[in-house]
Amino acid sequence: MARVKLTLTKRTVDALEPEDKSWIAWDDRLIGFGCRVQPSGTKSFIVNYRSGVGGRNAPNKRVVIGRHGRVGPDEARRKARDMLGQVARGEDPAGERAEARGVPTLAEAFETYIKANPNRAAKTVKLYRQILRGKLGDWVRRPLDAITRQDVEDRFNRITDRHGWATGNQAMSMLRSVYRRPCADHEGLRNPVDLWLAAGGRFNAKRRRRIPAPAEVLPRWRAGIEAVVPNPALRDIFLIGLYTGMRRGEVVSLRWERVDLERRVLRVQETKTGEPLELPVTRQLAAIFGRLRSDCGGETVPSGWLFPSPKKARAGHVADIARFYEGIGEAAGTRFWFHGLRNAFITVAERELMLPRSLTKRLVNHARPSDVTEGYAADWTVDQLRDPAQRIADRIDALCKC
Repeated sequence: MARVKLTLTKRTVDALEPEDKSWIAWDDRLIGFGCRVQPSGTKSFIVNYRSGVGGRNAPNKRVVIGRHGRVGPDEARRKARDMLGQVARGEDPAGERAEARGVPTLAEAFETYIKANPNRAAKTVKLYRQILRGKLGDWVRRPLDAITRQDVEDRFNRITDRHGWATGNQAMSMLRSVYRRPCADHEGLRNPVDLWLAAGGRFNAKRRRRIPAPAEVLPRWRAGIEAVVPNPALRDIFLIGLYTGMRRGEVVSLRWERVDLERRVLRVQETKTGEPLELPVTRQLAAIFGRLRSDCGGETVPSGWLFPSPKKARAGHVADIARFYEGIGEAAGTRFWFHGLRNAFITVAERELMLPRSLTKRLVNHARPSDVTEGYAADWTVDQLRDPAQRIADRIDALCKC
């Protein structure tokens, strides 16, 4: 961050004092030339410029000319003037340096990171691309060695302020992962996220959104869903979440071939953990599936999505139900979000019915910890889950009527 402007000489540079964060003293004789002062007291001459077309919207580049003591201010200013002359001729000194060393840009490293794991879920890849484009988009053309610890710290704070603690953590965690392979391939390349953490940086503390007691919110949420969601089939998405604790993506992507009403088994293929999940069909679920089946044009054995998209979206099934959340919350008089149904399901199972935690984890397909004792026990079968699942659904029904 710029603090002062002065003529950079040996005397003035020697007099620059370190602060808690790195800062830059800019030269008043040559625009773009400055001296960066680190908290450790290290001082380095830099040149700052924008390359390519776009004026002030062009990517910002910064090149370290040399450390004070090894390079004098006058020599550093001459080198800065030469680099700025290259920029005026349409050249890119930072890019040329990186190309000479073979250091990839952030965009190139990101693509390598994505290709390294072809089994990564498509929605995860989509999320990572959104983070890169929306939160780190002005860095994509930068060579990896042109992104500094201070850059990371400033960007983390900015993302957190604008988008919340979880997004800040997510962006920096992804950036850290993108750097790992290049740092192993290029000698001397340092991971700026690791440097930030080593210098005292910290990810935001995770904060779980807590809900009031199910007895308080479930009747309100149920009434809000009935009042706000006009389409009965869309209401059933919320009700399946209510009675099973399934995640939103797992509910909207259900297919008829995975609903076995004769065996009363529901198979959830697409799960967050990657492991398919079989659940018993309770009386409440059977009633919902019966309603949906009756709407399938008389098909004896329906096929395709339980909740097909009326707009023939690319996914093939309904996806946009978040638009109802605010209205449900207003009608209920308390904030609503789909995952809150899952939280309530777990609370009813563990706190009201005192069911074993391992059973609840199996019902909601939570990733279980690597607990040695738990690992000895055989997994819960669908038949073992039937009675507990029905007890939970019945208790939820009773709470919704309170």
